[in-house]
Amino acid sequence: MKIATWNINGIKARHDNVVDWLKQAEPDIACLQEIKSVDEAFPGAEFEALGYNVATHGQKGFNGVAILSKLPFDEVNRGLPTGEGEEPDEQARFIEGVFSVNNRALRVVSLYLPNGNPVDSDKFPYKLAWMARLEAWTRQRLELEEALVLAGDYNVIPMPEDCHDPKAWEGDALYRAESRTAFRRLANLGLTEAVRSVNSAHGLYTFWDFQGGAWQKNHGIRIDHLLLSPEAANLLGGAGIDKHTREWERPSDHVPVWVDLAA
Repeated sequence: MKIATWNINGIKARHDNVVDWLKQAEPDIACLQEIKSVDEAFPGAEFEALGYNVATHGQKGFNGVAILSKLPFDEVNRGLPTGEGEEPDEQARFIEGVFSVNNRALRVVSLYLPNGNPVDSDKFPYKLAWMARLEAWTRQRLELEEALVLAGDYNVIPMPEDCHDPKAWEGDALYRAESRTAFRRLANLGLTEAVRSVNSAHGLYTFWDFQGGAWQKNHGIRIDHLLLSPEAANLLGGAGIDKHTREWERPSDHVPVWVDLAA
């Protein structure tokens, strides 16, 4: 079973690329981020015609996540839960789909973690609070001892080898010690980071900025990740990055990342 994640940076701008990629890569489950569309405007019928069931958690002009699945949804949960007494999160950044595979539950999350910049604004505390909520939610889900895949744009560069020039990212919310520590706390719950579990090479990137010739110079960063619960990691057969999509006409600044799990 192939599960993929891709920050498409707008379904309206990237519609044709998403369709082409789905036809080429044939993921069983595709997690999309930054669809930048309300649910009603998302072209779900077109993806259904390709054999996918569609679930979205949209927002006008910003954010928004979706899951496209060849498997039927048993359950869909939208929004990362907030704590008791806290206001609901108005930003559409989290959707969970639950599926049945060989009489076992498979939980797949499409998430779009806050960027956090500028760090001297309220955006950075919001990022860290969101990560703390994700950690608490994940801890509860792991108690179910089911296959769980947390897929998405984490907006975190975990290690120096995950960016072309670490010094250039010092002080940025994506590379701040607080962000990286929060990512490690999440992974240390017992999750496996799929790509790094199969490939330790430097220069594995998932994002190249549109500015400064970043793509042409390969000045990239790796911020799109799939984290697997122990039950999902036991099924791991491979993982990779579809870097070639960055060369397409009107590309997203992100590329798809995927994992193969034994059915």
